Amino acid sequence: MAMTSRERVRAALAGEEPDRVPLDCGGTEVTGLHGIAYNALKEHLGFKGGSTRLFHIYMQLAAVEASVRERFHGDVVRLSIEAKQWKPWTLADGSPCEVPEGWNPVRIEDGSEALMGMDGKPLIKRLPDAPWYSPVGPICPLIQEPGDIKQYGALLRMLDRSPWFDESLDDVAARAKHLHIETDYAVAGIFGGHIFAQSQLIRGMDNFMCDLLANETLACALMDTLAQAHIEDFDAYITAVGPYLDVVCISDDLGAQQGPQLDPAMFRRLVKPYMKKLYGHMKSKMGDKKLFLHSCGSVYDLIPDLIEIGVDVLNPVQVSAASMDSKKLKAEFGNDIVFWGGGCDTQRVLPLGSTQDVRDEVKRRIDDFAPGGGYVFTQVHNIQPGVPPENIAAMFDAAWEFGG
Repeated sequence: MAMTSRERVRAALAGEEPDRVPLDCGGTEVTGLHGIAYNALKEHLGFKGGSTRLFHIYMQLAAVEASVRERFHGDVVRLSIEAKQWKPWTLADGSPCEVPEGWNPVRIEDGSEALMGMDGKPLIKRLPDAPWYSPVGPICPLIQEPGDIKQYGALLRMLDRSPWFDESLDDVAARAKHLHIETDYAVAGIFGGHIFAQSQLIRGMDNFMCDLLANETLACALMDTLAQAHIEDFDAYITAVGPYLDVVCISDDLGAQQGPQLDPAMFRRLVKPYMKKLYGHMKSKMGDKKLFLHSCGSVYDLIPDLIEIGVDVLNPVQVSAASMDSKKLKAEFGNDIVFWGGGCDTQRVLPLGSTQDVRDEVKRRIDDFAPGGGYVFTQVHNIQPGVPPENIAAMFDAAWEFGG
C-alpha cells in the first residue's frame, strides 16, 4: 500500500524501508535551489506565473512552489520564519524575484551590494559578478577578549536572526499547524543551532581558528555562550511548533574537501562538548522528532562522535569529499544514522555532466543508500546557478524512477 509523504519520511527517519525512497525537493534551507537556477528550471518546465521568493537572502535561495514540488514528487516542506511583506527584486542575472520588504542593501564604491556592520564597514556583500552574498569580515569585531562576550551577549543573540524576516513565533506555529493538519507532507523545522560555524562568523574564520590554538578561553567562552543562547531559543521554538514537526534541522559545517576542518582530537576536546550540550538539551525536548545536522565536506572521521551526541540524520553527505563514498558510509554507519542527501554530486556531475551521467549517478547513490531504509533522497547541498535545468529535472525524475 502506498504511503503518504509524511509516513514515507517518518519510516525512513526511523531507519525503516518505506514503500519508496522519500524525495526532498527544496524541503530545507540546505537542499534547495538558488533563485537563478529555480527560474531556469521553471522556464524549462514551462511553468508560468507564481513567484520566486528568496527565503534565504545570503544564499539567494528560492522557496519551491507547490507546483514544482508536486511535479517532482517532493515529500518534504520547509518551515522557517518568513517575511510578512515582499517586494520585487532582481537576481544577479537580471531575472525577477521577490525579497522581504525590509531588505535594503547599499551600493558601495566597487559596485557591490552590501549589508553594513556595526563598525560602518561591509558585513556581507555581493560582488557585481557574484550570484550570492559572502561575509567579508568578523560579524562582531568588538569581541576581542572573553570579557567582551558577556558585554555583547545580547548583540550575539541578534546576530543569529534576520530582521527582515519578521514573522512572530505564533505566525510560524500557525503555518506549522496548517501544514501538519491540512497536508500530508513531512514538515522540516529550520532552527539553526550553529556553534562552530557561528563562532567563525562572529570572530572571522581566521581569527577563530587561531583562537582554538592560542586563546582557548575566548573560543570556549564564545561557543558556550552560543550553546546556551540556542538552548533558550529552542525551548520557546519547540513549545510553539514541536507538535507539528517531523524533523528539526540544524547546521554546523565541520568538514572540508579532504577531511575535517579540525583535527578530530581538537574537535573532541574543544568543540564537541558544546554541541553535545545543545543537542542533548534539544533531544530531551523533541520526543519522537529527529535531529537533522547539516555539515558539509568530509566528516567521515567525526560521524561516530555525531551519533554519540544525538545526531539522527546527516546531510548533505558530500559524496565527492574524501572518505565519503556512499557504499562505505552505508555499510559502516547505516544502522546508526539516517542519510539525507548524497543523491547526486553537485560539484561535478550535476553541473557538468550529461543527463545520462546524472541518471547513472542517481541510480548508483540510491543503490548504495536505500536498501534497508534510513535514506531520504536529495542532491548534495543547494543547486547553484549554471546547473542545466534539464539535469535538475533528470535528477528528480531518475530518483522517482529508481527509488520505487
